[in-house]
Amino acid sequence: MPSTELLIAFFATTAIFAYIPGPAMLYAAAQTMARGRWSGLTAALGIHLGGYVHVIAAAAGLSVLFHAVPPLYMAVKLIGALYLIWLGVSLFRARTQGDAALPLIERKSARRAFFESITVEVLNPKTAIFFMAFLPQFIDASAAFPVWLQFVVLGTIVNLMFSSADIMCVFLAGAMIARLRRSGRAQRMMQRAGGAVLVGLGVHVALQKS
Repeated sequence: MPSTELLIAFFATTAIFAYIPGPAMLYAAAQTMARGRWSGLTAALGIHLGGYVHVIAAAAGLSVLFHAVPPLYMAVKLIGALYLIWLGVSLFRARTQGDAALPLIERKSARRAFFESITVEVLNPKTAIFFMAFLPQFIDASAAFPVWLQFVVLGTIVNLMFSSADIMCVFLAGAMIARLRRSGRAQRMMQRAGGAVLVGLGVHVALQKS
């Protein structure tokens, strides 16, 4: 494995990147605002699991394709952006139910948020580029462990730290809406706010130049 000094730099840099607000944190917060804390947590779990797809891709060197074939990168990026926009519009159109039905609705929404978030993360080419560009800075080719194993270990650590930031964001959003939960109008407003965040994320991803 890398030296102690390199590992310290790795953990410090990863922590900085993890806790800077980004699309994954905003997505988890949006799901919390629209569907409740449990849906936000399952969305964070889905993002975490989807991240392992990029960890494995980085370890296998497949992410290089996004550099070698720019049209492939653009295609995946636009598909992911359109998917985010579609999710946001779906939240705008969804109806808010009465308090008595909330527990069942939240369980159903949590399952949906889980699978949606996996798709969102897998379709995020920037995550693949990040792993492919960031992790090699801390890989030691002369270490006892093979390079691919170093990619997997360091990628897993990155994924866990990013997920801890997403979970923190979910709890902050959950605390904010807890006081508004009894009001049907407030629920509707938070649902629309969550939808607006997702649509905004989709538009932002689509308009990014790289």
